[in-house]
Amino acid sequence: MDPLPTPATPAGRDGLAALLAKPGTAVVGLDFDGTLAPIVADPEQARAHPEAVPALTALAPKVASVAVITGRPAGVAVRHGGFAGVPGLEHLTVLGHYGAEHWDAVTGTVTAPAPHPGVAAVRAELPGLLDRVGAWHGTWIEEKGRAVAVHTRRADDPQAAFEALRQPLTDLAARHGLIVEPGRMVLELRPPGMDKGVALSEYVRETGAESVLYAGDDLGDLPAFAAVDKLRSEGVPGLLVCSGSTEVTELAERADVVVDGPAGVVRLLRTLAAQLD
Repeated sequence: MDPLPTPATPAGRDGLAALLAKPGTAVVGLDFDGTLAPIVADPEQARAHPEAVPALTALAPKVASVAVITGRPAGVAVRHGGFAGVPGLEHLTVLGHYGAEHWDAVTGTVTAPAPHPGVAAVRAELPGLLDRVGAWHGTWIEEKGRAVAVHTRRADDPQAAFEALRQPLTDLAARHGLIVEPGRMVLELRPPGMDKGVALSEYVRETGAESVLYAGDDLGDLPAFAAVDKLRSEGVPGLLVCSGSTEVTELAERADVVVDGPAGVVRLLRTLAAQLD
């Protein structure tokens, strides 16, 4: 069995100790893409690491809850993760669209409010905007139901396309009451007030958790890191884990523990589950 990593900060060490001491009152929060699932050129082809479900099945029954917090629709994350109908995952919840959608493994249903009208308006204008900006070859639009994303990973020059589109998309989003969330070669247009920090904080309060672990890999996970920092200041111990990549370094600089991508996250979850036996 792999040893548990030693967190780099005192706050992280306190968070891990609290989780190990009282796992039944702990929430484990996990991003999906880049954390449980390797990043791929086409998000529709993303699937959870093959050992992710076994690791979650080992860990989930020993903690208060495992919450997958993602910008994807909850149903898509459930399908791509292979979470539905798996014995041992009764303590699993998926908070899709940054918490706007809620799926739990016990009922297998998704609950959600009505979508923001600005998303439909932006969706209608996006093709024309991309043409005016330069119709970057390989740039494409991902429909996300309650949000819409523009990917540049398959463009001829992904970074140049990303930078060229950032301001025009920000302006478009603002006209329709939305914001732009930058990520790893993706710009997502979505309603304000939806982020992983809000989703994580509300879920911790809802469950009454006494400690929290959060693992992520991208800029969209920074609000969740900030939420854990705030919870720590309020007396709720927390552990911050970065699923490391060379594309985004901000999370690694703030994390208590850095692991080697989704494979490293899976190893950490599996080791944590074994420590709780």
